[in-house]
Amino acid sequence: METTKILIGYAIYLPIALFLTYYVSKTLFKNGKIFMLDIFKGREDIAEATNKLFETGFYLLNIGFALMILEMHLYDNNYQELIERLSYKIGGFSIYLGIMLFFNLYFFFRGKRKAKEVQQEERLVFKA
Repeated sequence: METTKILIGYAIYLPIALFLTYYVSKTLFKNGKIFMLDIFKGREDIAEATNKLFETGFYLLNIGFALMILEMHLYDNNYQELIERLSYKIGGFSIYLGIMLFFNLYFFFRGKRKAKEVQQEERLVFKA
């Protein structure tokens, strides 16, 4: 009986974790393209390729983490515990995705700042 509830838990957790990963990834990398174009000075092919590589890495990292934390144990064998375990697991995964989102934003802003510094150095060289 406990095994059935655990399988129900997996059947609920996995689609939610995969959907959250897909949604965050699509949102982040749709908006990240603007940063990439700025970082690579409008060279669209390099910006697109780099953005796609970041997106692929984001998928691999987050889906891997979602699968790694899949394990679930129910000690009281009731639906209340199942829902509580699911909410804890999905909430924890959502917090992890939020941290990963801000981590990627940090890299976007850092790349943009570095591109601006290089651009200023190039202007100084032309003036000298």
